[in-house]
Amino acid sequence: MLSRRVFRELTDHLLSGSSIQAASFCLAARHCSCCSNRSIARAAVRYSSSSSSTRWKSRQGKDFFAREARVQGLKSRAAFKLLELNEKHKLLKPGQTVVDLGFAPGSWSQVAVNRTTPNGRVIGIDLIPAQPPRGVSTIQGNFLSPAIQDEVRAYVRDPDLGRLRKQISSKEQGGLTEEDLFEMERGYIDIERQAHLDGVEAPTTAQPADGKEDSDTPDAKLSLKERDTQQGRAVDVVLSDMSEPWDQTAGFYKKSLSDPYYRMTNTSGNAFRDHVGSMDLCMAALTFCFDTLKTGGHFLCKYYQGSEEKAFETKLKRLFAKVHREKPDSSRNESKEAYFVALRRKETPTKEEVFRD
Repeated sequence: MLSRRVFRELTDHLLSGSSIQAASFCLAARHCSCCSNRSIARAAVRYSSSSSSTRWKSRQGKDFFAREARVQGLKSRAAFKLLELNEKHKLLKPGQTVVDLGFAPGSWSQVAVNRTTPNGRVIGIDLIPAQPPRGVSTIQGNFLSPAIQDEVRAYVRDPDLGRLRKQISSKEQGGLTEEDLFEMERGYIDIERQAHLDGVEAPTTAQPADGKEDSDTPDAKLSLKERDTQQGRAVDVVLSDMSEPWDQTAGFYKKSLSDPYYRMTNTSGNAFRDHVGSMDLCMAALTFCFDTLKTGGHFLCKYYQGSEEKAFETKLKRLFAKVHREKPDSSRNESKEAYFVALRRKETPTKEEVFRD
């Protein structure tokens, strides 16, 4: 038997003709089929609204930096982290060679291209295929692989690779020369073949001022730029925003490069795993810096906070004149990520001194 309160509510809804009339009536009739259908629909809506993707979309819609990135045409909100760090430490300058490790989706590379124009070059490396921003050269591969690291080193040590080719207008005074036409008509294969042949040739030694050959010229008489070139140091700034990918557990049948299973992740939910993985990537990036970074160059890398960060900071201080820890305002407060900013690479430290325990 219905109580007086429930009967009054049912009567009010019936008299008002509201849209929830059928739903209220079904509270009294438990075996109604329409009631069960509506309950299933309501349950589906609840599950959908509580999914992680919906929460992520809601957070992105309310996030100031995410909205601003869309307005400014940036690939992601991470661009503001680099902009803030660059504003504080003056990392990027026109004409520099910048290597962006873990560049996808490309927001840091966008900032690097903008700040190194004109005559700069930006090279991005990532495990997943991604459309690079305009003006960025990319290499797809796992940076932890020695073969990929050797390929990147060989690429950056060639000063002509990765730079925008100059456009010569025929309207200029004097027109085009034969050398200009030949340079414009050279194809990609010709450029690569010539670069390979140039690398095979024996390097020329510095000549004294009187024109006589002196094979015993000490390195001390060479300029800093010449010493860096001798040792293969050709990079001005190394940026590392790498994160360790999840292990593959399904989707082995997929062979498409445009829809790979491996994706770079921010966190896995295990703080220790995220920290250790980030330290491995930071160590690989530091080794790359030792081999290719010019004297006076800068290094910026992301890491997840943990017990091993102090030992890594000690290695950075052996190779760089100044080391800072930074947490940009655009980095979310709940995130464990932070950044090492290492400034002005030293010339003299050896590999054994830097990487000793």
